[in-house]
Amino acid sequence: MALLRCLFLLAVLLPRHNAAVVAAASPHHGPAPHDYRDALTKSILFFEGQRSGKLPPSQRVSWRGDSGLSDGSSIKARNSPAPPRYYDAGDNMKFGFPMAFSMTMLAWSVVEFGGLMKGELQHARDAVRWGSDYLLKATAHPDTVYVQVGDANRDHACWERPEDMDTPRTVYKVDPSTPGTDVAAETAAALAAASLVFRKSDRAYASRLVARAKRVFEFADKHRGTYSTRLSPYVCPYYCSYSGYQDELLWGAAWLHRATKNPTYLSYIQMNGQVLGADEQDNTFGWDNKHAGARILIAKAFLVQKVAALHEYKGHADSFICSMVPGTPTDQTQYTRGGLLFKLSDSNMQYVTSSSFLLLTYAKYLAFSKTTVSCGGAAVTPARLRAIARRQVDYLLGSNPMGMSYMVGYGAKYPRRIHHRASSLPSVAAHPARIGCSQGFTALYSGVANPNVLVGAVVGGPNLQDQFPDQRSDHEHSEPATYINAPLVGALAYLAHSYGQL
Repeated sequence: MALLRCLFLLAVLLPRHNAAVVAAASPHHGPAPHDYRDALTKSILFFEGQRSGKLPPSQRVSWRGDSGLSDGSSIKARNSPAPPRYYDAGDNMKFGFPMAFSMTMLAWSVVEFGGLMKGELQHARDAVRWGSDYLLKATAHPDTVYVQVGDANRDHACWERPEDMDTPRTVYKVDPSTPGTDVAAETAAALAAASLVFRKSDRAYASRLVARAKRVFEFADKHRGTYSTRLSPYVCPYYCSYSGYQDELLWGAAWLHRATKNPTYLSYIQMNGQVLGADEQDNTFGWDNKHAGARILIAKAFLVQKVAALHEYKGHADSFICSMVPGTPTDQTQYTRGGLLFKLSDSNMQYVTSSSFLLLTYAKYLAFSKTTVSCGGAAVTPARLRAIARRQVDYLLGSNPMGMSYMVGYGAKYPRRIHHRASSLPSVAAHPARIGCSQGFTALYSGVANPNVLVGAVVGGPNLQDQFPDQRSDHEHSEPATYINAPLVGALAYLAHSYGQL
């Protein structure tokens, strides 16, 4: 994370479980190019390596220890344990904006493809619950959302294990006097999406999540403002909100409509959709801009639930999908010579995984409704969309010019020097003595492999020339993040199932 990431984001954002639906996925024939089931298992395991708080007895990433036990002391109930949480990337910060998006996408992965996950479903649910438990804590006080734990500048001045952290763990919030519609509406979306994950397995928990989502969305809509306006010194240049808050309001309303079927949210979407950017031509979907995801999600209500009032969202969704189909008049997406979708040089793989997920999810909706997409007069079938998505996932897993898997621990050749503090420093078990703030920089700049393998972590990926240097100090390409893995979970579940691996 650095200023360059934000500058690139700013540039790119300028103009230029229904069983029948699951059954709409068609199987592939022939041998699978990858072990998607193994990759799925590892993609979910990664989240355990990112955990903060008191680790449970079921913890499988054994080289991690308890950390951040006093974090969030101002938002937890008296005498309660520190709430669970995730470190969003390779540092020891807890940035609420990208983390809420990660939880929305992880929950969506389970909602759409959890029925295909078999033995991995419970692990995926556990990963969602670890994050949603924190979001409940972060929204416990009405009209308040706690959105960050830690001083980013002080944290980035150290290279230390989360178990040794001694930097300030300041907590930041949005409220009526410091509005943050974007982060609050994203949090509401995450809570609503998570409620669907537990609707059948834990009804009481699901009800609690959706009730909180309603309250947080109401706060987000009533007290409007971009969270990085007032909190700029603390959240920028790391996770500023460049796209504004309109996309999150549309996204949050879409998730609440799906979770509740309440006509209030349908009316909200109908009345506010265009003002909130439903038909904008932006085609980058990630932690900052949710328009494309909202269009796909709302289009499902038309395609699958036959909500005629939302018919225009198929056109909005088609516009985004067509921008990624090579060889059509509507193609607006850059691909590397090796075939990788390329949006930004910094953490590009997040756009690969999020776009692949949307392609597979929309293909599912289209197949159910027996519909295709017209891209400049060219008919594009669900099978074509699946093929585009699979090509991206295959590249990520090793079918690329370097023969490199960009998922740590998958395949024979994968990144060994990822930009991740806990992975790069000896574990507490191997080195019980504390490693001080500045001591760890020796590890950051050394050329040796990380002592702890963060299995399942997907890094930022190669550059435009399909090259990857595997240098720990190169955070743009070597840093993993929860928002890279979250949508990949769903994509891998689909592919593993379609090849008969699940």
